[in-house]
Amino acid sequence: MTYEELVRDHTGSLVEKLVTEVINKDYVEIHFELADKEQWAVIKMHIYEEDKEIALRLLSADTWILQFGYYDDADEFFELLQPLSQAEKDLIPKGLQKVMLKVLANEEGLRLPGNFLSR
Repeated sequence: MTYEELVRDHTGSLVEKLVTEVINKDYVEIHFELADKEQWAVIKMHIYEEDKEIALRLLSADTWILQFGYYDDADEFFELLQPLSQAEKDLIPKGLQKVMLKVLANEEGLRLPGNFLSR
C-alpha cells in the first residue's frame, strides 16, 4: 500500500492514532502556523524511526485536514493532505476541538496536559 492509499483509504484510523497519542501524553503543544496567507492550528505526532509525521490541522471551524508527511530515500520531505469527512471529525474529542479553535482564533499556540483534551 502506498502512502497516498493509506491517507486516502484509512484517514479515520490515522486520526484515531494521532488523537490517542496526543491525549496520552503528559503535555501537548498545539501550534499556530501561517504560510502563504493560510493559517491553521495544528497538533503533530512524529514517528522518528520511520521518518513520518502525522498532523491534524484546523483551518476554520468546519475545515479539518489530516497531514501525513514522510521522507523518501533521497531524504526529500513529502506532505499529503486529506480533508476530513464529518465521521472523521467526530473522532476528535470536543475538548481538543475547542482548544484548537481557540489557538486559531487567538493566533497563539498553547501547551496543555494531554488528558485535558480528551474531555
